[in-house]
Amino acid sequence: MGLTSWKSEDAYKVLRRDPVLKKVIRATGELSHGKNRDIYFALLQSITSQQLSAKAGDTIFGRFLDLFPEGMPVPEKVVKMKIEKLRGAGLSFAKAGYLKNIAEFAITNGFEYRKLNKMDDPELLAHLTSIKGVGRWTAEMILMFTMNRPDILPVDDVGIRNEMRSLYKLKGEGKILSAQMEEVSIAWKPYRTLACRHLWRYRDTIVK
Repeated sequence: MGLTSWKSEDAYKVLRRDPVLKKVIRATGELSHGKNRDIYFALLQSITSQQLSAKAGDTIFGRFLDLFPEGMPVPEKVVKMKIEKLRGAGLSFAKAGYLKNIAEFAITNGFEYRKLNKMDDPELLAHLTSIKGVGRWTAEMILMFTMNRPDILPVDDVGIRNEMRSLYKLKGEGKILSAQMEEVSIAWKPYRTLACRHLWRYRDTIVK
């Protein structure tokens, strides 16, 4: 079930049952549905931009794309490109290797959307994190923003942890906090992705 398959009124009817989240939605306004994107391209961009500001990430990814004819980093060309040339675009040695891993995975397994969309969330997370360099958080972001899976709760995301701790007065740390977040989010099912998008928007736009 992707975000494009549900109706906004159904999702918001569920989410507004939570009085705390109802206030968040009122403050941020309703959000539009996401659109499916190219999974291979999204993974390359995500790895390139990790631990960088948005501006720096966009700059380096742009330089990476410029290494290829018409800005198309087809897997075969990424695999054949020397690490030194990738590093010349501003990529770290590790990230250059991870991009090659993604390209090799694309050649061997493919990233056909219809095929991957037949997997349930745990299967898809395991599939993507089998690529060296792609961690759980990265895979969760792909499910949420590239594949538009509706019910993802990234419990390790710092922004989500901080907002839920603040809004719901959660006192736990580590695994205890994660369990508390899971418990709170039960009321949001099966639309936890949308709930998290509102929490991120609330963090970024509301003066506290």
